[in-house]
Amino acid sequence: MRLSVVIPFYNEEENIQLLHTKLKSALDKLDSVGELDDYEIVYVDDGSTDSTLSILESIQASDSTVVVLSLRRNFGQTAALAAGFDFFRGDVVVTMDGDLQNDPADIKKLLEQVSTYDLVSGWRRERKDPLFSRRIPSMVANWIISVVTGVKLHDYGCSLKAYKRDVIKNLRLYGEMHRFIPAVASWYGIKVGEVVISHQPRLRGTSKYGLYRTVKVILDLLTVKFLQSYSTRPIQFFGPLGLTSSLVGFLFLLYLTFRKLIFVESIGGRPLLLLGALLIIVGIQIIGMGLLSEILVRIYHESQRKPIYVIKKIIGTDNR
Repeated sequence: MRLSVVIPFYNEEENIQLLHTKLKSALDKLDSVGELDDYEIVYVDDGSTDSTLSILESIQASDSTVVVLSLRRNFGQTAALAAGFDFFRGDVVVTMDGDLQNDPADIKKLLEQVSTYDLVSGWRRERKDPLFSRRIPSMVANWIISVVTGVKLHDYGCSLKAYKRDVIKNLRLYGEMHRFIPAVASWYGIKVGEVVISHQPRLRGTSKYGLYRTVKVILDLLTVKFLQSYSTRPIQFFGPLGLTSSLVGFLFLLYLTFRKLIFVESIGGRPLLLLGALLIIVGIQIIGMGLLSEILVRIYHESQRKPIYVIKKIIGTDNR
């Protein structure tokens, strides 16, 4: 196979040279035993403010297998990976972090599973990160993501992953969506595998992750779930909400009407009257939002000719 390795960097000047040395050693070893036809390394500088870019440029000047992409500013890890995905040329692409916490030697474990799976994710079973600030929030997040998306993985946050070319070329990334690639790609009916990999403590530089990212992850998870289940039929999401709201409001008003006609009670000043009317109005608005979403979805798919299905292969009929 032809392999591409995509690694984003942001202010990792202390780790780059050692990482490159280890990565080259691992890839040359695979190449020497015939497991690779060819490989390339795509380094993405995500607007670093230190000497990251100059170090990458010096590495590229002495190594023809290296391609360096320099972004104009810090766009974030998802955007940096998307840039690498747009430029890689291999049959399989492997991603990893640039902080030396992933071991390049583990790439071999992922490639051994690529023939069986379309996407292979690393599992840092014995993480070397702080317990309360990193590991516990990660375990909770992985459980929630697995339950919500239906794609069971132990370690969504692990950057060491291998993808077949046709999987990654069909994706469009934004926000903090890079961690949800297995869930987003599951819409195409791919097979997802997981292998245990080693994990090293960070010895140089500072981590770019923190608890503040949890909020972003939760919001993007809601987006992923909506796109995964309702991207081509939004009315089925908004419709039940709107109908339920309107029905509850109608029942409140029906109850007040009964009290007015049977018991001759004054209902003009009762909060339930306002609540019932409000629920009906809100329900109509939600249904209207669903109808507008249906129109937007159709405009989006028709204007961009975006397919609502993906063909894996064609058998017979001259493979047309």
